[in-house]
Amino acid sequence: MIVRQLGVKEYSAVFARMKAFNEQRDDSTADEIWLLEHEPVFTQGQAGKEEYLLMPGDIPVVKSDRGGHVTYHGPGQITAYILIDLKRLKIGVRDLVTLIEQALVDTLAQWQISAAPRPDAPGVYVDGSKIASLGLRIRKGCSYHGLNFNVAMDMSPWQRINPCGLSVPMIQLADLVDSPPSINQVAEVLAENLCAGLGYNDYTTI
Repeated sequence: MIVRQLGVKEYSAVFARMKAFNEQRDDSTADEIWLLEHEPVFTQGQAGKEEYLLMPGDIPVVKSDRGGHVTYHGPGQITAYILIDLKRLKIGVRDLVTLIEQALVDTLAQWQISAAPRPDAPGVYVDGSKIASLGLRIRKGCSYHGLNFNVAMDMSPWQRINPCGLSVPMIQLADLVDSPPSINQVAEVLAENLCAGLGYNDYTTI
């Protein structure tokens, strides 16, 4: 497993890079997780409806081939792209969703935050508010796209959309603890939990 820390990136360029990685990989290609923050953007998944974009204003909207509805990406939010060969790991899509959600739950528990997934809507929730979103695409038995995890960001853009097609409030880690950790600290714990969930006891960080 290779974990890449990409910093703050524009969405469309990383989206194109992900698709190219998926198309070019073969049975010998190492699985990867890309950890990054995005410049502000709304992305519209395959189930996304125009009416969920309430008032995008000056934030660009990009159509994506991931599952799910409309979401927001911005600085202070961890985006983790999960680029794995499901066939090689002998797991299904539901297994992948479950282990991603569990990795988020375990990460939040590191800061004594009790969170849980919902059976009717992928993602992770704290007392009814959504703190992390999921959206995946499987092609040739391999996954790309992944998760968004609100850590310490400007939350106001969420008011411009109906996130994920759900009328639920959005929340972030920084508002739930007295001494918020840095985004890098959170990303490191999340990477460890994702790799462990996927069965990797060791990984290389680049």
